[in-house]
Amino acid sequence: MATDFRDGKTFPRRGRDEYGGFLWLLRVFDKGRAAVNGTIHDYIYPCPMDKGVFERWGITADQFTEAVKTHATDQAILEWLKARVGDAGRDAANRWVADEKKASLDKQDAEEGAVAA
Repeated sequence: MATDFRDGKTFPRRGRDEYGGFLWLLRVFDKGRAAVNGTIHDYIYPCPMDKGVFERWGITADQFTEAVKTHATDQAILEWLKARVGDAGRDAANRWVADEKKASLDKQDAEEGAVAA
């Protein structure tokens, strides 16, 4: 769970990595923690993708940021999110990320070395 991106070589986890049924959760959790810790470097939190996912989850960026401050582990943030987001919201966000934002995910992966550019 890297959250210090100031070296330009350490990145948030991939947006297409699924955790507990949610796409984008691990990435936005990493970015949120880095933002809270002042180690986000040149990443943007909340970025338009974060906001689009939050909208489909039915939460706000402020709510997620507050949760990040008190839920330090992947499991804790997942439990927090599952208590607020139903299957329909999760599935809508996953479809949006995987289908409509596939080109953005591909670009992020290439820039961060997850796949060949």
